[in-house]
Amino acid sequence: MSSAFSCALLPLLMLLWSGQCVMSRPLLAFLIDGFRWDYMDRLDSLPGFRELLRRGVTVDYMTADFPTLSYPNYYSLMTGRRCEAHHMTGNYMWDEHSEKEFLIGTNPDSRLPLWWDGAEPLWVTAQKAGMKAHMYFWPGCEVEIRGVRPEFCEEYVYNPSLQNLTDSIHKALTVLSSGQSHMAAVYWEKIDVQGHHFGPDSAEVQRAVQELDGAMEVLNRAITEKGLQDKLNVLLFSDHGMTKIEWMDKVIELDKHISMSDISKMMDRGPVVSLWPMAPKLQQVYEALAQVPNMKVYKKAEIPERFFYRGGKFVSPLTLVAEPGWFIAENKSLLPFWKNDSSGPARGWQHGWHGYDNEFLDMRAFFLAAGPDFKQNVRAGPIQTVDLYNLMCRTLGVEPLPNNGSWSRVEYLLSGAGESTLCYGVVLSSALLALLLTPGH
Repeated sequence: MSSAFSCALLPLLMLLWSGQCVMSRPLLAFLIDGFRWDYMDRLDSLPGFRELLRRGVTVDYMTADFPTLSYPNYYSLMTGRRCEAHHMTGNYMWDEHSEKEFLIGTNPDSRLPLWWDGAEPLWVTAQKAGMKAHMYFWPGCEVEIRGVRPEFCEEYVYNPSLQNLTDSIHKALTVLSSGQSHMAAVYWEKIDVQGHHFGPDSAEVQRAVQELDGAMEVLNRAITEKGLQDKLNVLLFSDHGMTKIEWMDKVIELDKHISMSDISKMMDRGPVVSLWPMAPKLQQVYEALAQVPNMKVYKKAEIPERFFYRGGKFVSPLTLVAEPGWFIAENKSLLPFWKNDSSGPARGWQHGWHGYDNEFLDMRAFFLAAGPDFKQNVRAGPIQTVDLYNLMCRTLGVEPLPNNGSWSRVEYLLSGAGESTLCYGVVLSSALLALLLTPGH
């Protein structure tokens, strides 16, 4: 082969080599807040879920990132990066330089780029690649991230209703089937809300799971009616699990151990609390809290590496982590109460919580997927929250950005459908490239 021909052919072959071995299909993702790994297995009659599983895959469980809170895991799921890499390290954060606060919900300062620009979520990458993303109640879709917003965002509201969910399903399938959108993502919060209020073992949580199953039946029928069985990939996943808390019996009251006047800032309450002590008081506060039972206190440099947390931009000088079932607060008298009805004594504000060590079994999350790119009726071993990003990129046909996910943990879930024709050019180019680079050619 002449050197001139080789020089002309090499760029073409490298272009072919860089092509993706995937078929780009529309993606519909559901984020089911607080759906614990075992909720689906505890109820026999869930026809909507069972149909999805019959033509899809699930896993034993999915390990959430630490802290096992919502916003950190929302971002780990959609970026494939650990909390210390994307910097979304809590539901409540403080930037001591700007003195801005991130507060869960709809706080205006929570939309500032400083909280979100630590990583690029999938919907932004898809938009940059010329695709369109439609988001329904998804926390963060209203934010301009790295200069990009999704094509459509139905902004987050607290605890979207079942009607909101089914309406979003129909809207998502309409834009996906018509080609108006390549990716749609739907958020539903009720299972988390009921888990907090009533506990994970409550009848209220079971009813919420059954309501969700009814919405999945709506989804399955609509997929069939629109002929999308072999065209659309559907992923359902949660951000974390839920555990029971013994309200009022297991509250760690900080003001009984330290002077709160020594603390310049405290963010959040519950399993994980962030403290910024006055600089001269840091060691004194640390030593006092180190003696408190049923919780651990870490200086930033001492946070266990396995948490993948201590490198986060907004991590405080002291991080408090409660043992499972315990709740950290300044004082229990400052916490709200609620009544189940108009009569009877006030009860604890919450009976379930999450945020604990991500190795704790009750913090495990859930995953299920169905569609042409997935195997059918398969249950696989555990995966991690950060693994889903690569899986979604693969099915959507988007080149993944650098991330912390493991392809080896999720590749078994895929059927391989659509790879043969699109990989042919890459296989051919690799063979020709090898021939081209062989001495004498």
